[in-house]
Amino acid sequence: MIAAGGRPPLILLVLATAIGGVSMNIFIPSMPGLARFFQTDIPTVQLTLTLFLAGIAVGQLVYGPLSDHYGRRPLLLAGLSLYAAAALAASLAQSIDLLILGRVVQALGGCAGIVLSRAIIRDVFDRDRAASVLGYVTMAMVIAPAMSPVLGGYLDLWFGWRATLWVLTGYGLALLAGCALFLPETLKEPQPGIGFGPILKSYRVLLKRPVFIGYAFGTGFSTACFFSFLGAAAHLMIEALNRPPSDYGLWFLIVSFGYFIGNFVTGRLSGRFGVDHMVAIGAALVLIGAFAMLLHALALPLTPAGIFVPAMMIATGNGIGQPNGIAGAISVDPTRAGAASGIVGFLQMALGAVGTVIVGHTLGATLMPVALTICAFGVASALFFALALARRPGLPGPRTR
Repeated sequence: MIAAGGRPPLILLVLATAIGGVSMNIFIPSMPGLARFFQTDIPTVQLTLTLFLAGIAVGQLVYGPLSDHYGRRPLLLAGLSLYAAAALAASLAQSIDLLILGRVVQALGGCAGIVLSRAIIRDVFDRDRAASVLGYVTMAMVIAPAMSPVLGGYLDLWFGWRATLWVLTGYGLALLAGCALFLPETLKEPQPGIGFGPILKSYRVLLKRPVFIGYAFGTGFSTACFFSFLGAAAHLMIEALNRPPSDYGLWFLIVSFGYFIGNFVTGRLSGRFGVDHMVAIGAALVLIGAFAMLLHALALPLTPAGIFVPAMMIATGNGIGQPNGIAGAISVDPTRAGAASGIVGFLQMALGAVGTVIVGHTLGATLMPVALTICAFGVASALFFALALARRPGLPGPRTR
C-alpha cells in the first residue's frame, strides 16, 4: 500500500516532467519527410507539432484544478493511460489527418505528467526550495529530450517515422506502471467543491493578481522563444542546408547542454538567491541569445552554428528563468497550486504553439523570420517578469548559509 503524503521517487517526477519534451523532440526529425510520405504541404505537417502543443496547453487547464480537488495521483494515472493508447493509435495512422488527431490526443494525456509533477513538487517543498528542486528535476530529465532528437533521427532513418511512436508507447506504459506502483498522493488538503464554478473561481483569483500574471506570462513568452526555434530549426537544417535528420539531432545536443547548465545553476543557487533574482538573470540571457541570432541573420549567411549557438544561450536562460518563474507563479496561492500550474503550463504551450505557427508560415531559406519572432517573444517575457518583480512586496538579497 502506498502511503499518502509521502515524497514521491524523484525518477518518477523526472520522467513525468520529461514526457512532453521527449514526445515533441523525438518526432521533429521525422516532420520534413512526412510531407513527402503523405503527399501534403509543410504547414499541414507543422500541425503535428502546433496542435500537439495546443493539446498540452488545453489539457493542463483541466488537470491542474481537478487535481486540487481529487488529488494528483488519480489524474496522473488517467492521463498516462490516455497518452499510451493515443501514441499506439497514432503509429497506425494511414493519413496525415489521423496522425494529427492521434498526436493531439497523445498530448491531452501526456500533459498530466507536466502539470501534476509541478504541483507535487509544490505540495512537498516551500517556494524557493521548490524552484531549486524544479531546477534539479529539469536538469536530470533534460538528458532524455536532449537525446530524443538523435534517437528520433536514427529511428526515422532506419525504421521510418512510425518507430518513434512505438518508442513513445513503451515510454507511456512504463511510466504508468511506475506511478501506479510507487507514486503516493501528496495533496494534503483538497479544495472543497467541484465543477466549473470552483474551477473558474480558482482562475479568477489567480488572474486578478499582477504578480501571478507577471510570472505566468513571463514564463510563457520565454518558452515561446524556444518553441519558435524548434519549429524552424529542423526545416532550416534539413531542407535549407540539405543536412540529414541525424545532423539536426547532433547539433541539438548543444542546445540541450545550455538548458542543462541553466537548470544546474537554478538547482545550486535558487535556494540562496531566491526566485526573483534568478528570474531576472534568466530573462537577460534569453534576450542576449535572441538578439545574437538576429545579428547573425542580418550579417552572415545561414549556418548550423548561426542557428544553434544563439539557441544555446536562449536555452540557458530558459533553464534558469523557467523553474524560478514557475515556482513564483505556483507559490502566489499554494492552496491553488494545481490551478496555477495548469495556467502556467497552458500559457507555455499556447504561446509556444503561436510561435510555431508564425515561423511555420514565414519559413524560407533564411534565419530572419525566426530571429525576429524570438526577439519579440524575448522582449515580452522580460517585460512580464519585470511586472512580477515590481509588484512583489520586497526583493530580498542573497541568503547566507
